[in-house]
Amino acid sequence: MSDGIREIEVDLPDVDPAWLSLPAGLLAAVGVFEFAPLAADATLMLAITVFCVALWIGSPVDPWFTALVCLGLIGVAFSTDLALTGFQKPATWLVVVGILIGGAVRQSGLAELVELLARNRTPDRVLTDAVVAYRYLLVGLCVASLGLAVLVPSSLVRVLILGPILISLGDLFTERRPKVGLFLGPLFATFYGASGILTGALPNIIVTGLVESSGGPAISWTEWLRWLAPVMSVGRVLIVVAVAYLLYRPRDRDAVVPPERTEVVTVSADELRMLAFLLVGVAVWMTDSLHGLHPLFGALAVAVLAFAPRIGVVGSEAVADADFSILFFLGAIFAVAEGLRRTGFTDLAAGELLSYLPSDASFPIVLLFVVLIAQLLTLVMEGMAVASVLTPVLASFAESAGVPLVPVAMMEAAALNTYFFPYQSAVLVAILGMGVVDTVELTRMSAAIAVATLLVLVPLQIGVFAVFF
Repeated sequence: MSDGIREIEVDLPDVDPAWLSLPAGLLAAVGVFEFAPLAADATLMLAITVFCVALWIGSPVDPWFTALVCLGLIGVAFSTDLALTGFQKPATWLVVVGILIGGAVRQSGLAELVELLARNRTPDRVLTDAVVAYRYLLVGLCVASLGLAVLVPSSLVRVLILGPILISLGDLFTERRPKVGLFLGPLFATFYGASGILTGALPNIIVTGLVESSGGPAISWTEWLRWLAPVMSVGRVLIVVAVAYLLYRPRDRDAVVPPERTEVVTVSADELRMLAFLLVGVAVWMTDSLHGLHPLFGALAVAVLAFAPRIGVVGSEAVADADFSILFFLGAIFAVAEGLRRTGFTDLAAGELLSYLPSDASFPIVLLFVVLIAQLLTLVMEGMAVASVLTPVLASFAESAGVPLVPVAMMEAAALNTYFFPYQSAVLVAILGMGVVDTVELTRMSAAIAVATLLVLVPLQIGVFAVFF
């Protein structure tokens, strides 16, 4: 009591700012429902999409939970068939099988073997100078990480496999800078470098799946590799190496500790078999022009061999340990895309996009336009959500503009695999969650690579398409 006035203190619970995305999403959905100049079913579908995208951006709950809400809303508002359409897509199951393969690689011991070989095969002369050692390991690990993108068809799984290995190898340095560079460099190499490998990046899988479901051509694994790998895989890895070296090379040349070496590196039967199984999958993917099978079947071959009784390397317990929550996220993404297509929104949006292009726009300008639209959308939407909304629009757009759909789809996928901020990608969030780097370090690295990609590699890739298409 003070001067006859009672002072009352009320402890209000802390509110996570992420939950602000819930009312924001509801308001945006209501705004779309009330004011969008669309047909009733298109308006309802767009309102559901806007609400779910707002939750995916803010992430007050896990993405898979928002996906369940999305599937429920679509099923109630439209039909069960539409809500479950994503679970019929081979692209969805390719990612699921990729998670199983990642678990098999870890449990077989193949991942630990890679770390041991990296320690043992680094020459003694390199380990006398921290700068030389950092450069040697950075280049070697980035190249190996790109190779892993051919073997394991999921960026998130590859990051989870490589993360512990890179953290351990970073202990060779006593300075923080090279630890960070040796951690981020190979992870970005396997993430961004996978743009030129159809099975290596989720945007590639989703874009090609949506293109085919929209009536477009089926793009083969080898076709994707031929057109995109030289620039968007090899070129991106070179940029990753350059950025990681410039930003994080050691300042102290003595900041390196010689590793403990093993006299004899023993390769177990499980490790050899797992490597052989992975090569079987690569063989299936590289010969798709002969048999015409979807990349899913190459991954299935690896998973069946890895889990098969007697010859396999892991048991059923690996399935219980795997996290399949992304399955619901993918199912929701495909359901959104199909719903927007069925209600006519994609055709309307394609016409609106066309209105911003000059009638006589050249093919390179069209491709540059695709990249810019995709990049702008990824600033406000999660990359996979952008793919679900934008790909059907671009398919209709390409048909109306009279341009080849294959390079349009490839440039969209390359743009969707170019991020500036961690919130734009689940893979970047996973890297951040390992606790090695902070948001500023991750953003600086990602933004530098994105700028170099957009200014150097994108014009080069567009030039390749302009010459050969």
